[in-house]
Amino acid sequence: MSRAALLVLADGRFPAGGHAHSGGAEPAVTAGRITDAASLETFCRGRLHTAGLVAAGLAAAAAAGHNPLLLDDAADARTPVPALRQVARRLGRQMMRAARATWPSAALDALAAARPRGAHQPVVLGLAARSAVLAPLDAAHAVAYESISGPAGAAVRLLSLDPFDATAVLARLAADVDRVAQQGADAAERVLVEGTDALPAASAPLLDITAQQHAAWPVRLFAS
Repeated sequence: MSRAALLVLADGRFPAGGHAHSGGAEPAVTAGRITDAASLETFCRGRLHTAGLVAAGLAAAAAAGHNPLLLDDAADARTPVPALRQVARRLGRQMMRAARATWPSAALDALAAARPRGAHQPVVLGLAARSAVLAPLDAAHAVAYESISGPAGAAVRLLSLDPFDATAVLARLAADVDRVAQQGADAAERVLVEGTDALPAASAPLLDITAQQHAAWPVRLFAS
């Protein structure tokens, strides 16, 4: 296992397309729910413990070697809004391109062939982590961190928020990221016995609603 590989996978410069997505921050800023560092922290904490937790479980399960097609179906079941399913698969396609170029593997090739329109991004990320010889907990950490780093970066652009303040938000949420990653990895361990029902299914209805609304905006800075 290479910790350097985890740094590559979690690096915001990894060409997986995340820079074009705000993780729901753009509609939250427009609605006045994110106005400063404090409200950004509240938003990120809520996203981490809902969408981030679900993604952490899926990524850890894929990294553990569970059937990625079943995990992709489980991801669909946990993503009730069409706009977010489309985003997850679009990001999955981009992650797949980057992962196959970086850590080629037969498992990635097989998933790409089975899901030519893209598998859900956390599933692809988990499989990429497995191809990079990373542990399920590593995959959960990468995707949990991504669930808050995306909105934090978007807030800097949307609000002209001080980048130091946005980074401080991420630092204050570090312990939460650790807990969510561990919960996701623990759930992934139970999949072998309990099936995909063991994976987290936390919901964030407001994120779902605003994502569907955001998809219909004629003018927007971010794709989601």
